[in-house]
Amino acid sequence: MDHWPRPLLIGVCHLPPLPGSPRHALTMRQLSEYAVGDALVLREAGFDALIVENFGDAPFTGQSVGPWTVAALAVIVAEVKSVAGLPVGVNVLRNDGPAALGIAAAAGADFLRVNVLVGVSATDQGFVEGQASELLRFRTSVAPSVQIFADVHVKHAVCLSQPDIALAAQETAYRGQADALIVSGTATGRPTDLDDLRRVREAVPDRTLLAGSGTTPESVSRILDIADGAIVASCLKPDGNVDLPIDPTLADTFIKAARSR
Repeated sequence: MDHWPRPLLIGVCHLPPLPGSPRHALTMRQLSEYAVGDALVLREAGFDALIVENFGDAPFTGQSVGPWTVAALAVIVAEVKSVAGLPVGVNVLRNDGPAALGIAAAAGADFLRVNVLVGVSATDQGFVEGQASELLRFRTSVAPSVQIFADVHVKHAVCLSQPDIALAAQETAYRGQADALIVSGTATGRPTDLDDLRRVREAVPDRTLLAGSGTTPESVSRILDIADGAIVASCLKPDGNVDLPIDPTLADTFIKAARSR
C-alpha cells in the first residue's frame, strides 16, 4: 500500500438503481453520465481516488448478484476509469467480492471493497459469510494487481464470528489477507467510532486504515489523527441525501478541511 498517498481521501459514487433492481428507471447512458458527473466533481475537488457502488440496488442480495448487475457495473466503471484520471474502485453490494474482482479486471479498476471478507455477520440480507478463500485465489488468476479493501465490523450488520473488533481486524488482515481495512459507524452516514479506529490501528499497524462512514469537514482532522484516510459520501450530498449527485461546493469544503489540518 506504499503507493497510496497519506491521507487517502476516497469519494463514493452512489449509483442510481441499475437494470434488474426494483427501482430501476434510468437508461445505461443516463447511469454512466451520472457516474461520470460525480467522478469529475471528485477529481476537481482534489480527492485521491473514488469508488463506484451499486447503492441504488437495495434491497441487496446477500451474496452473488445477477449477471445484469455485473454487466452494468463493468460498463459504468470502465467509463469512469477512462475519464476520472484517478484510481477507481468498485463495491458490489452486498458482498459479491468475486463479481467486484471480475468487474475490476474487465474495467481496469484498481481496488475493490468487500463488506465481509472473513467470518459471519448478521445483516438485513440474512447471514453473510466471508469469502476470502475464493476471492484471494480468484485474484491470483484474474487480477493480481487489484487490491482488496475490507470492512471490519461492517455497518448495517452485527459480526457474529468475532465480536472483538481488534481480533476481527487481525483476522481480516492476516488470515483474510486484506490490503486495507475499513472501520465504519453503525449505518451509512453515521460517524465512525474513534475508539474503534484506535483499537484497529493498534491491532493492525501495518495496513492502511480508513474511516468508512460519517466523516465530515468538522470531524476529519480527528479521524486523520488515527486513520490513514477516509471514504466519504454523505457529507458531499445536499442535506446528506445519498440519492443525490455530489455537490461541488460540499466536495471542495471537505477537501479544504482535510488538507488544512
